[in-house]
Amino acid sequence: MATSLANTTVPFIARQSHRHIYNKPRLKYSFSARNSQYRSLITGRKPTSCKVLTKTNTNGYLAPANKVFELKNEEEKEEDDIIIEEEHKEHLANRWSEIHGGDDWEGMLDPMDSLLRSELIRYGEFAQACYDAFDHDSYSKYCGSCLYTPRNFFKSLGMTGFGYSVTRYLYATTHAPGLSNFFKKSKWGKVWSENSNWMGYVAVSNDETSKHLGRRDITIAWRGTVTKLEWVADLKDILRPIQPYNIPSPDPTVKVQAGFLGVYTDKDENCPYGQYSAREQIVTEIQRLTKMYSNENLSITVTGHSMGAALAILSAYDIAETGLNLLDDGRAIPVCVYSFSGPRVGNSRFKERLEVVGVKVLRVVNVHDVVPMAPGFLVNEHSALLIRKYMPLFIRKLIEWLPWSYSHVGEELALDHKHSPFLNDTWDPTDSHNLEVHLHLLDGYHGKNKTFELASKRDHALVNKASNFLKEEHLVPPNWRQDANKGMARNKEGRWIQPDRLKLGDHHHKKHGLNGDHH
Repeated sequence: MATSLANTTVPFIARQSHRHIYNKPRLKYSFSARNSQYRSLITGRKPTSCKVLTKTNTNGYLAPANKVFELKNEEEKEEDDIIIEEEHKEHLANRWSEIHGGDDWEGMLDPMDSLLRSELIRYGEFAQACYDAFDHDSYSKYCGSCLYTPRNFFKSLGMTGFGYSVTRYLYATTHAPGLSNFFKKSKWGKVWSENSNWMGYVAVSNDETSKHLGRRDITIAWRGTVTKLEWVADLKDILRPIQPYNIPSPDPTVKVQAGFLGVYTDKDENCPYGQYSAREQIVTEIQRLTKMYSNENLSITVTGHSMGAALAILSAYDIAETGLNLLDDGRAIPVCVYSFSGPRVGNSRFKERLEVVGVKVLRVVNVHDVVPMAPGFLVNEHSALLIRKYMPLFIRKLIEWLPWSYSHVGEELALDHKHSPFLNDTWDPTDSHNLEVHLHLLDGYHGKNKTFELASKRDHALVNKASNFLKEEHLVPPNWRQDANKGMARNKEGRWIQPDRLKLGDHHHKKHGLNGDHH
């Protein structure tokens, strides 16, 4: 896709949708920052006036189209515009292993560790970027693809301050039943891909950011469901052994939900973007990057929301079980998953094997969200405790073999949207499931039974980006993020058309070493 198209089809309001900051105590007012929350701090000032939220100002907050935020004076602007928070960066560089789950986040969730909170929000925004960049409009001939090229991905979303570069896009196809609501298709007759969807990306931190992080970070971000939750109801509670899917495991009883396995391993040789499975794309890219940076301290961080959270856990397990995180000098690269509102993925054997190979998982959930309760509504890790306590051994063994016996993995951070004074009291399941809501709740969470207070003053308007969850008093319009003119543009003859995208993204398999022979 051409860069010029990104500049015409997506308005400025959509690009500055992630920004937030971390306050210094000496500041009285704080605005959202365009750059990464851990790298810079913007000194905020009181706005002179505000009418309607129609575009984004330079600080990242929604602001009126016909008004600007006036500064006290230009000298103050130059002096206080960007203040690098050196202390924060030094703490992150020294504590990254702990933040990455080295001690299973013991003592960090209650009370909430401020540095962990900031990193959870940061990786949550990597997952949110998958939604903001996804073309889900069925009237677009490029429906199901990414709106931006890999080179301009973070720039187009206003995320250049994060200090990462996309190294590969991920695509998937599936023949699994019950997932038709997950994959988006265009109404056009001739489309970019018949059976594939853009599923996310692999990115790596640049030199400067790696210095601040204390290591070179390889991040994998998976796309989840865009709007509806029908896929949860359609999801079949069928567990399949992973070995027949070419995912190595010494334990043949390790099983994963069939639909997730399908998305991760299916391919369509007749489709240019589906010739190689998502798994094959992940394997070759992780091999390439770990070899490229083998002389540095590395981490592999996988994130995703909704079904993307399930794929994050499955791919992280695959990386560790396959040994892709093992370097030639004997070092093991830490593998961590930050999961947001994810469903159960596999059985208890999968959970045990995940722990054996050393994958750390921190699951962020909203207690009112139904997705983390599925699949395995009846037989899960909670009922397993009662079964072990009261049932004889042969019944316990029988239940373990049931095709709908699931277990959550890792550690859980449970949030409650009813604790936020910004949100309506609603029973809409899509609101409870919304990723921006989870990031809002994270920012206000300080521990169990503690007052909800936004720690970084993250812009609460982001909650209504794709929902109507904020209270009316905040005067933020619902579902405010949208592409300008639905992607339509005038041609030389003055007619409104959908412009062609010159390039959807680099998917040359030979360049990435894909030969379909990965185990």
